[in-house]
Amino acid sequence: MTQPAVAKNKQKKDARDLRAEALKIANTIKTEGQTPVETKAIANGIQRGMEMFLRQQSEKTRELDKRVKKVKQLSNQLTQQKPADESEETINAQTNPRLPWMLLALSWGLFLVIAAVKVFI
Repeated sequence: MTQPAVAKNKQKKDARDLRAEALKIANTIKTEGQTPVETKAIANGIQRGMEMFLRQQSEKTRELDKRVKKVKQLSNQLTQQKPADESEETINAQTNPRLPWMLLALSWGLFLVIAAVKVFI
């Protein structure tokens, strides 16, 4: 059996299950003197209510799935952008490799100046 045929049979089965369950509920709430036609009408109303509820739930599920998909896409985009940001940081760190050497030379220069001043004083 193909996939659409299986889904169609499942839908028919679900509808039959709903019909049977609605009839069962209608029979449990049956009042004294109620005709079978009235019971069937009540069962039809219950069935419609169940179908409406299931449709609403499936719409909510679809909406939730859409939101989850959007969140996953955004997180994927962010993870793909992070390596680019990290490479920019490494480039920035590599553009100033002279700074530590300049600070070292400055500190030695100050040390020599202070030492020279102390020797001559």
